[in-house]
Order: sequence, then structure tokens, then C-alpha cells
Amino acid sequence: MIKTKIIATLGPACADVDIIRAMLDNGVDVFRFNFSHGGFDEHQKMLDTLNSVIAGQERLVAALGDLCGPKIRTSAVEPQGRMLNVGDLVSIVRPGATADNFYFTTNYDRFVDDLQPGHPVFIDDGQIQLNVVKKEQNSLLCSVVSPGPLFSNKGINLPHTAVSIPSITDRDWQWVDWAVNHKLDFLALSFVRSDSEIKQLKSHLQKAGSDIKVIAKIETAQAVGHLDDIVQACDAVLVARGDLGVEIDLAQVPLVQKKITALGRRFGKPVIVATQMLQSMITSPAPTRAEVSDVANAIMDFTDAVMLSGETAVGKFPVQSVKTINRIADVTESFLNKSGLIRPMIKTEQIYVVTAAVARSVAQIVDDIDAKLVAVWSHTGSSARLLSKARIDTPVVVFSAHQTLCRQMSLDYGVIPFYRKVPENVESFVGFVEHFLINHNLAKADDKVIIVVGEPVVAEGTKNAVLVHTVQAR
Repeated sequence: MIKTKIIATLGPACADVDIIRAMLDNGVDVFRFNFSHGGFDEHQKMLDTLNSVIAGQERLVAALGDLCGPKIRTSAVEPQGRMLNVGDLVSIVRPGATADNFYFTTNYDRFVDDLQPGHPVFIDDGQIQLNVVKKEQNSLLCSVVSPGPLFSNKGINLPHTAVSIPSITDRDWQWVDWAVNHKLDFLALSFVRSDSEIKQLKSHLQKAGSDIKVIAKIETAQAVGHLDDIVQACDAVLVARGDLGVEIDLAQVPLVQKKITALGRRFGKPVIVATQMLQSMITSPAPTRAEVSDVANAIMDFTDAVMLSGETAVGKFPVQSVKTINRIADVTESFLNKSGLIRPMIKTEQIYVVTAAVARSVAQIVDDIDAKLVAVWSHTGSSARLLSKARIDTPVVVFSAHQTLCRQMSLDYGVIPFYRKVPENVESFVGFVEHFLINHNLAKADDKVIIVVGEPVVAEGTKNAVLVHTVQAR
């Protein structure tokens, strides 16, 4: 049982019930729906398949919808997989226009207007680079600088070009409504530039009466310049290293990743590290040594979750990819548990200062008495989230009467959420916890456990009660 959370992207490679069940059994906590690919019918089918697998299970998992955002992509490329060689001349044209040489268009109707000669065009996470050499009324003539096969629907980055696309497009708003109607747990906002876009999405969700949490994807230079405001405004943050590595100096990406994970700890927000975690496993049954080191270092930087994208969505080995990242997390966490690293302070809103202090105190008690685990009653999720950020060496088993909240806690490091009705009082909760832990083989007689109880179980006006309990034989 690992504490690092695993996010797996759904797609054609794992659309089968048995494959999803195997991924779930091997540690997936959150399933990602990538709205950049596929339509409503395809995602509805995947959601129905996922729901059929998890129906009736006590273990809770979350569903994450990933908005496309103002992502510029290649339109249809004929023939598919057209090889571009260094020095080739390629035209990017307006929809409906043509060119004398090989050409393609994009999904952004102002592409030709916004670019100028000398501007670079990066395609497919920078695998291909074109430079604009000439601009005409309906086309841009480009020279191939970095070669590669060109496919349809591949992402385009324009780090030197100011584009006027809104962060949340009309298509995104349709997907937001779909996510609300289908009760997804998270929405990831792509190409965030400032905290205002997060607030805009949150306002829309609030008006719709939705409890969906907003994840900010850091993948632009503008976002890197406003990290503090963005991390404070969102509910969780995702380091989207693919686009980020094209939008900023590639050598800066590891440093930005470390800064984001540090901010997540500081402000008590879950952090996800994503893109190319086990990229080689799209086609290979084993990862590279560099990929294993990459995943382990992300965990040692105190990320909450690691995400698989193409590895599970379109790769040949989706289940093996999950098993591999689970194994890396297991070994890395064992090292961290013995390393004695100093736990970071948590900076949070004033209303959570007491809860954050309690979380740090619980972590110290766990160390001092060698507690088996921490069991928590959580009404709002704040106690569980801050206990997660305290980096307690034991699991944090959380009970709540809110199913959506339980699913959303699937993203918090070390938290194992369970749905239960509100207990009558502290005594009944302690008895329930003892019975539950023994029945689920989470604890045995004479184990010491820390029990944290908050509202509405404790007396009104009491923030949290912390109990040290020794499990009795039954």
C-alpha cells in the first residue's frame, strides 16, 4: 500500500473492463479523461465502463476531466505520419486555403495573422521545430529545423508569439457543463496564465452548484511568473512538463517542478507531476533507468501524485505501466520513511492555522510512539489535507459522510478515504474505528493509533480532538 497517488489516463488502450479493473487493483486512485481527444459519446462510454468497474466497491476513486484549453493543434495531415526532413519547406495555411508545396492547417483561425517571419513553431512537445521564413495573405512558409513525423491533432507551441485565445474556450465550457452533469470530481484547467482564470472557472462551478475541484496546469511562461497567486487560488496544481518544456528553457523545467512542489507543501495544496513519467512504456514493457529516477525524484520532492498519460491511454502496456510506477513509489517511500527528512512547515489560510498546527503535532506523536496509523473523521477535508501535507510516515485513514469529498481526497498523499455516516459521538467513533481497522487488516491488537475527530462529532466550538488509542483484541 503506497502513499503516493497514481493518476491514469483513460483511452483506447484501457477501454476494457478487465484492464480498468487491473489498473485499479494495482493502485490507480484517479482516472483522467483527456477532453483534448474524443467527443462526448466516447467519454460517456469510458465513464460508463469505469462506473461499472467501481460500482459497489468500498474503495473510492476519483474522476478527473482535463480541459483542452487554448491548445493549438494540427488539423488533418495527409498522409498521416508525413516525414519532415531538415530544410524541407512546409506551409501552414488558413482553413480552406492551399499551397504549392506540402501544407497543413491548424484549429486556430488566427494562426497566420499572429505569426511573423522568424517566429519558431514547435509541434508535438517540441519534437518538430519549424521557423517561419515568409508570410503571405493566407499562409506561412516555414523551414524545418528539427525533423520528425507529422501527425494530425498534435499540439503546437508558440513561445515567441502573443496569441489572443481565451484560456477557457467555448469548447471548454461545453466540457465543463458535461463534467458538472456527470459529477466528475476534478477539472484541470490548461494553459493557466493567472489566478483570474481559476477564479472564473470556480465562479461558474459555484453558480452551477457543483463541488468540482479545480486543478491548475502549469505549462506557460506566464504561469511560472505568477506561481504564488495561482497555487493559492486553485485546489491542486499539475506540473505539465510537456508544454512547459517547450514554452520555457528546457533546463529550467526541473527547477520549476521543485518550486511548484515546494509551494504545494507551503500552501497545503496537492501537487501532480505529469508528462513522460514512463514514456518508453508506451511501446516497451520496461522503463528506462532515467524514467525510474525521474519518478523517484518527484516523490522525494514531496509530490502528492504522479500521472500516466499516453502510457495507459494508448500504450501497449497500460497495466504494466501502473505496476511499474507503483513499485517505484513503494521503494522510494520506504527510503523516505527511514531518511529522517525534516518535515516542511505549512502556510495556510488563517482559518486553518489551528488545524495545520494539529497536523504537525500529530506527525510528531506518530514518531514518538511509533503509531500504526492515523484515523480521522473529516467534515470538510481540511484536516485530512493538512495531515497529508504533514508527511506522516503512516497511512491516514479518513472517514467522511460526503462521498464527493471522499473521492476528492483520493488525490491527497497518504490518505485512504472511506465513506461512512456521521457517528453519534467520539466514543462511538473510536469503537467504530477499532472494529473497522481490525476487519480491514489495517491494525491488530495492541497497535497504537492516533484518532483525530472534528466537527460535527466533537462538542461545538472544539476544533479537533486528538486521541491516542491502543487497539483491543476482539
